[in-house]
Amino acid sequence: MKIASFNINGVRARIGALTDWLEAASPDVVVLQEIKTVDEGFPTEHFGDLGWNVETHGQKGFNGVAILSRLPIEDVSRGLPGDDSDEQARYMEATVTGETAIRLAGLYLPNGNPAPGPKYDYKLAWMERLRQRAEELLATEMPVVMLGDFNVIPEPRDAAEPQKWVDDALFLPDSRAAFRRIAAQGWTDAVRASDPFATRGPFTFWDYQAGAWQRDNGIRIDHLMLSPQAADLLRAVGVDREARAGDKPSDHVPVWVDLAA
Repeated sequence: MKIASFNINGVRARIGALTDWLEAASPDVVVLQEIKTVDEGFPTEHFGDLGWNVETHGQKGFNGVAILSRLPIEDVSRGLPGDDSDEQARYMEATVTGETAIRLAGLYLPNGNPAPGPKYDYKLAWMERLRQRAEELLATEMPVVMLGDFNVIPEPRDAAEPQKWVDDALFLPDSRAAFRRIAAQGWTDAVRASDPFATRGPFTFWDYQAGAWQRDNGIRIDHLMLSPQAADLLRAVGVDREARAGDKPSDHVPVWVDLAA
């Protein structure tokens, strides 16, 4: 089962790029972030006509996550537990079943800038809620893939120019420590596990400005975290850089895992 994460940066603006990538990459399941539309505005019919099952958790103009799956999508839940007052559409879970049932936890973690400030406080509080939910997911002892745009640069090698990010919420020590607390529960960072000795990258985001893509001045903030049961099924990992070359590309590229499931 090929499972991908893709921050599409506006699904209606990039429906062509997304459709082209889906055809070229042939994933079984895709978790999208930053769909930037309410549920009713998502092009569900378009993707349904192409054979995709669709579930969304949208928000007008901002945020929003969605799942596209060739397999039936079951047991869907929307919103990260722990704060009933949080109205931002950033998290959803669902189960897809091939040879094995896989629980998906798709997320678009808050950016947190400017830091310090209320947006950074929200980011850290959200990450603590995620840590608690991640612990609960591990306790189910089923294969779980927690994936999406985490808006965290875990290590200096995950940025082409780490010195330029030292004051950014994506790279501040508290953000990285919160990410490590989640990983330390027993999650496998699939991209890093595929090449643990890499000294630079791979990257998943390049700013549209200042020729960042052309200079490969990127960062790695899109992550695929595997529970031990999912890690046991891991066959391959990839970062689809070629998705950046299409018409009206996102500033992110897809990352994916192939599980024996």
